[in-house]
Amino acid sequence: MNDETVRIEACSAAAGAACPGCGSGSGRIHSSYLRFPADVPSAGRRVVLCLRVRRFFCRDASCGRRTFVEQMPGLTRRYSRWTERLRSTLAAVGLALAGRAGARMAGLRT
Repeated sequence: MNDETVRIEACSAAAGAACPGCGSGSGRIHSSYLRFPADVPSAGRRVVLCLRVRRFFCRDASCGRRTFVEQMPGLTRRYSRWTERLRSTLAAVGLALAGRAGARMAGLRT
């Protein structure tokens, strides 16, 4: 890393999480892994977000899911590669500049 990059490492302090399939809570950890969702720059510096998320076993035997991954509300959503802040920022740019011009300004490929 250099002076132009801010690295943020975080993990959840919650004791468990609720299954998105059935809603039952679980504290039994299956495994954990790192996620690197893209985030908006801070003070002109690129932000690298390193999140340690846990995969839990679902306690409900009738639930179709055996395992599920905890989400950090307001920060991540399932299958997303962007933080909620970046998602809302890009949506505002897209609406203000109408499509391709907004994508060029944000540095996205169309």
